[in-house]
Amino acid sequence: MPSLPAGCRLSDALLPTSEARTVPPAPCPAGEGVAPELLALVTYHCRHINAYLARDQSLGNQHEDWMGEWQRLVLYALTDALAHNHLLVGTIAAYIQRQDLDADLLRRYLQSPHPDRCITGEAVDHLDGLTGAVPERSTEPTWAAVGRRIARDAR
Repeated sequence: MPSLPAGCRLSDALLPTSEARTVPPAPCPAGEGVAPELLALVTYHCRHINAYLARDQSLGNQHEDWMGEWQRLVLYALTDALAHNHLLVGTIAAYIQRQDLDADLLRRYLQSPHPDRCITGEAVDHLDGLTGAVPERSTEPTWAAVGRRIARDAR
């Protein structure tokens, strides 16, 4: 497997988001362990990411004689996996920001000088659902509802 050139990080390839945000601190009492909701969050998204990647691996055998169909299906599955990964990273980064972690430490963890680019509105909605926050909108955003379900299933 080829490696990245010296001094390059994969996180530098992330595109900046037009709706990057910083989450204001709202620390919850933190124990020594990881909140079960966070563990369930990682499990939920990794399950979906792995399913998309497994689908991609099988597409080579199913469509090896039809490049147009292969490229369409591979890119659909890869971008779906990427969307889950970005949402997962953004939700965890927003959680860490809410815990009022040192900004330099968050930048180091995310391997990025701009950690806010990982935190989208969907990630904040997802975190609000996961932590049981009341949404500001009259209708609950989709990712908040998914976050609530993940938290409920973690209990």
